[in-house]
Amino acid sequence: MNFRKSQPQGQAGFQMAPMIDMMFILLINFMAMTIYAQWENKLDIQVPTADSGVKGARSRGELIINVDEQGGIFVNSQPLSEERLLMILRQIADEFKSQPVIIRADRHSQHQDVIKVLDICRQADIWNVAFSALPKEQEE
Repeated sequence: MNFRKSQPQGQAGFQMAPMIDMMFILLINFMAMTIYAQWENKLDIQVPTADSGVKGARSRGELIINVDEQGGIFVNSQPLSEERLLMILRQIADEFKSQPVIIRADRHSQHQDVIKVLDICRQADIWNVAFSALPKEQEE
């Protein structure tokens, strides 16, 4: 009979490959989000001012709907029809129940155009809606 003591194998070392993979995934995610944020600011929209306005305040994962002076609707710098916006918002609402949406309307846009976008959000069952505004000292 063979009664040898088994030698401990030692602990498995820390695996670096999965950690490096995760770091690259995070890096790509942050780079993509930065590009999307820049697209939103490239549109020539003059946001109105308010006493409670905050410059640069953004939450992770929020969807920004831009309304220009002529009443055009833009998401990620892409013009959308009302029907297409409703379809996109319904898909988002099905996946994420409390999806934050920010309506970024030009200060010279018609009130009716903003209400139209707000009504589309309501039809899509999006309830977490905010309006974009700059602080008073940013007024030009």
